[in-house]
Amino acid sequence: MTTESASHSIRRIVVYCGANLGNDPAFKAAAVELGTVLAQQGIGVVYGGGGVGLMGVVANAALDAGGEVIGVIPEALKALEVEHRHLTDLHVVPDMHSRKAMMLGLADAVIALPGGFGTMDELFEALTWSQIGYHRKLCGLLNVNGYYDHLIRWLEHSVRTGLVRDVNLELLVHGSDISAMIEALRTKPFPFARKWISPTELDLKV
Repeated sequence: MTTESASHSIRRIVVYCGANLGNDPAFKAAAVELGTVLAQQGIGVVYGGGGVGLMGVVANAALDAGGEVIGVIPEALKALEVEHRHLTDLHVVPDMHSRKAMMLGLADAVIALPGGFGTMDELFEALTWSQIGYHRKLCGLLNVNGYYDHLIRWLEHSVRTGLVRDVNLELLVHGSDISAMIEALRTKPFPFARKWISPTELDLKV
């Protein structure tokens, strides 16, 4: 494994999170804190452009703290009038694929708050793109009140069973302290390793 030098410049972070609030007040509190801290540190927020759920909470907190907030929303969701109407900038794109690509393209790192299917889709696509060298962006998993405990155990299990390489798991930073996570995304060396495991590495015959 080789690593890229530490101290990455972070101008913006893409935030993935739920379009619902969830039933744990800690989720909303973390969303408020994340938006506020990012704005205070001069880091812009890129997110899915919605005004509802944890998405809207993050955006409002960052805006209230004087931060930059850029939304990216597909035409179909804009037609449902769920977009945030008071952002620094709002990009309307044709579809979900375009949305994910633009969000990552506008940001230098990723943080995922608690969320559902969409959050997982976005996070794992970002991780996969890092793994295969499409970009060099670390991903943070904000484990609020143990929400992601089971996911973290599954990821560790995937490494033990040989389906994920341990070096590629280093692309993901997880924890519950927001300031520490931002600092890790800024300073952690970016790991490089070959994605594909050869049969000889697994001592297999083909």
